[in-house]
Amino acid sequence: MAAHTAPLPVLAKLPNALTIARFALIPVFIVLLAQAEGGHSWAAGIVFGVAAITDQVDGWLARRWHVESEFGKYADPLADRLMIDTAVIMLFIADRLPWAALIVIVARDVLLLVGTRFVLGRSNYEFSVSLLGKSATWLLYAGIGFVLVTPEGTSWPLWIFWIGLGMAVGAGMLYAASAWRTIRGGRRVEVTEA
Repeated sequence: MAAHTAPLPVLAKLPNALTIARFALIPVFIVLLAQAEGGHSWAAGIVFGVAAITDQVDGWLARRWHVESEFGKYADPLADRLMIDTAVIMLFIADRLPWAALIVIVARDVLLLVGTRFVLGRSNYEFSVSLLGKSATWLLYAGIGFVLVTPEGTSWPLWIFWIGLGMAVGAGMLYAASAWRTIRGGRRVEVTEA
């Protein structure tokens, strides 16, 4: 097995740069989708797809090159949630997603962000990404992306979205339960990111 070689210093910053780029894509996505008619936009769909790809690439590169950072640990999932939540809000306004989707996804993310992140973030607990949470993010990106590029009334992208949302809620519940056990136990434990 070949020995691990560290990337060039400039390349070591690439995972975090991709995360920052994902934040920067959010206003671009908003403008493109706001100009689209009926929440159907290939341009917004492509921007959303690029965001989904950077989500996969930044984490993969950080792990492969062993350049994980505190910034990436918190900013990466935050960028995902902001992009997905923005898309859900915009598609709700365009009448492409029902109000239940908006309420569930925003409530889940607000509860996770304000609740467990606030409490555990002050206590120096460790966070890591769970397979369920990551799979849910992939399905949400796929479902929303397909909603963006298909005509209104196409139902199959909604099935992907709802499956992803169900998995995201399940991951959030597991995350909250793990966080609660950690807080009650009063010990430093690795908590799985939703």
